[in-house]
Amino acid sequence: MPDIIINGPEGRLEASYHHSEIPNAPLALILHPHPQHGGTMNNRVTYTMFKTFAMRGFSTLRFNFRGVGQSEGEYSDGEGELADAAAALDWMQELNQNAPYVWVAGFSFGAWIGMQLLMRRPEIRGWVSIAPPAHTEDFTFLAPCPTSGLIVHGDNDTVVPRDDVQALVDTLRAQKGIDVDFEQIPACNHFFKGNMANLVHAVNDYLNKVHAGRATDITKLLQAA
Repeated sequence: MPDIIINGPEGRLEASYHHSEIPNAPLALILHPHPQHGGTMNNRVTYTMFKTFAMRGFSTLRFNFRGVGQSEGEYSDGEGELADAAAALDWMQELNQNAPYVWVAGFSFGAWIGMQLLMRRPEIRGWVSIAPPAHTEDFTFLAPCPTSGLIVHGDNDTVVPRDDVQALVDTLRAQKGIDVDFEQIPACNHFFKGNMANLVHAVNDYLNKVHAGRATDITKLLQAA
């Protein structure tokens, strides 16, 4: 997992990249939670998703949004962070020009940015949104949502209320041509404390369902969590 520097819209972006051993592997971009609330690419949920996709054979990238860690620039209310995500995806695609498709996975604020990126990049064929901040951010841009995906939420999340996430799920499920899976993890808070294994199970089971990446031993994923 070598640390790399990507040229972003406002300067350098600090990142970590795993290159798959599989020729022409799919790509996965992992997005971290809110920069102004301690979110970084080393957040445990973000790191766990990075490992999960990497172990399934994806070439996988996680990075720090502008102003986080060694990334240059300042927080930009989501607009600049979306540009950062696009630049990170550009970097990965330039390195993997024969990749067949892309997935995006984000946690909290990162889920909101990931869904916006999804609307702008047709090569993204799947998504995972973990605890999407449906109580504070506007998701009406998903009209229509171009591809199917997974939403995961903890039923003891006191940061993002369940009713708001359920309303988002219901809105997406009302759209034709896509399927949205919703995994509600019992006794689980916003940060998935004590429930990382359940999060890995939920994501891995969904990837198995849609045949994304290669199958892998779930025990290895759990050991990496």
